[in-house]
Amino acid sequence: MTRDLMSPYVWQEADGRFGMMVRAVTRPGEPMTDTGVIWAGWSDDGRHFAMLPEPSIVPGPGEQDAGGVEDPTVVRRDDGYVVYYSGVLGDHAHGELSYAAGPSLDRLTKSGVVLASSKSEGNTKEATIDRTPDGRWRLFYEYAADEASRIGMAIGADVAGPWDEQPTPFMPRADSWDDWHLSTGPLLTDDPAMPVMFYNGATRDARWRIGWVAFDAEFRGVVARGIEPLITPPPVDDRTATDIAFAASVVVVEGAIWLYYSLEDRKLARALIRRS
Repeated sequence: MTRDLMSPYVWQEADGRFGMMVRAVTRPGEPMTDTGVIWAGWSDDGRHFAMLPEPSIVPGPGEQDAGGVEDPTVVRRDDGYVVYYSGVLGDHAHGELSYAAGPSLDRLTKSGVVLASSKSEGNTKEATIDRTPDGRWRLFYEYAADEASRIGMAIGADVAGPWDEQPTPFMPRADSWDDWHLSTGPLLTDDPAMPVMFYNGATRDARWRIGWVAFDAEFRGVVARGIEPLITPPPVDDRTATDIAFAASVVVVEGAIWLYYSLEDRKLARALIRRS
């Protein structure tokens, strides 16, 4: 509780409990020893979580994530859990998409880089995972290119790839709230014929909002996209203040769509989304 919280990844277990993994970051003005530590916890109602006594993923000792661990994404499997996360190097300026796996959230073993950065796609991070009809893994991720964040997509045979790059799923829109930066958000797949991503978009000055985009069943093309943001941060008096709403996960409970997100990179929120 001495840190700010962001990137709340929430899912529901078969027994009805809700799990959460969340990134804890040092507060503004305090010495930054790392860019994040990942904690896990459990809840009966999806709102009040009891956290484990120790963090589940911490920086180091390897160089690949010595600077911090960020942005957890959890995949539940029969033999336990796979957790994708952004590993930040010791310089705090560069990162790569990594993963850990284990039988429980307090027994995870780091397994290395899952998608390395390249000259054209730097700073890979923010994984979103889906399964294809034939059992392969569909990976969405954020990467840096041309002084902006972009969303990439790849198909792999297993949790660690190897990955076959796919066409860019969608791009920024001119003269819009998402005209410069794009970052991956959670997938809503309760309607397999039209999956929806709650994505994160921003202008060049990094004022992030949450929007939505719908794809065809095979993710070959966009069939609909919201014109206005779905979620905008509450107004603030100080124009220079952090102006960010960032989607992290979505859970469907008895037909209700719960979207979990962070505000101002410091506090957690949940929204009830309804289809029109």
